[in-house]
Amino acid sequence: MEVLVAIFFFIFGLVFGSFFNVVGLRLPVNKNFSTDFSICPNCKHRLSWIDLIPVLSFIIQRSKCRYCKSKVSYIYPMGETVTGILFTVSYLKFGFTLELITALLIVSMLMIILISDLTFMVIPNKVLLFFLPLFTIAHILQPLHSWWASIVGALIPFGMIAIIIIVSRGGMGAGDMKLFGVLGFILGLEKTLLTFFLSCLIGAIVSTLLLFLNILKRKQPFPFGPYIIIGTLISYFYGNEIITWYVNLLFPIDTQASLTA
Repeated sequence: MEVLVAIFFFIFGLVFGSFFNVVGLRLPVNKNFSTDFSICPNCKHRLSWIDLIPVLSFIIQRSKCRYCKSKVSYIYPMGETVTGILFTVSYLKFGFTLELITALLIVSMLMIILISDLTFMVIPNKVLLFFLPLFTIAHILQPLHSWWASIVGALIPFGMIAIIIIVSRGGMGAGDMKLFGVLGFILGLEKTLLTFFLSCLIGAIVSTLLLFLNILKRKQPFPFGPYIIIGTLISYFYGNEIITWYVNLLFPIDTQASLTA
């Protein structure tokens, strides 16, 4: 039974991932995503339902437009597949609990931001403002920590990024700062600081690799949002385990026992 439910959540995620692609690609350019029909960006032909089946249409049409044969961006199946996987992970991690709502909201917000930041290097304010009240309601229904922890978790990371922006003269964007503010409210201070550390570490490793492969040039702008998203997902799903491991590494169990003896 659980396997069938997991499959349902994966398909559910594929469908929502397709919608998140539309929102992430249209919102930054102020294009209506609720009424406008989907079209090929190259030939402007209106797409039919057979062109819009998540992942399958991309595979069947061999990543090409059915009408003009132009290449279809891999961002579409990537967004759909990752959303499907993360919806499934959310269910397997939390089951049918109230925290599942929070998990699905986090994944949804992050996937829209991922598409938008990869394409336009923009984290839309409208996305953050839309999800923040939903996170507030979810926090009321299933508090992950105290309201004080949420406020401190939002203000301190927000202030840290603001200082980095001022000192580096734009080394990070205001969108990253606002995103960390929202994440701090959801995750609390400890997990948000872990997110910041992980995103910087992952960003440094990936950017160094891209520079080595000559894919990225020195001083070439690149979106930091994807690294924040990866760090957030790791912190949210496995942050407690990582923090416990780190504390035990600094203060081994034998040492803790002797201190309390």
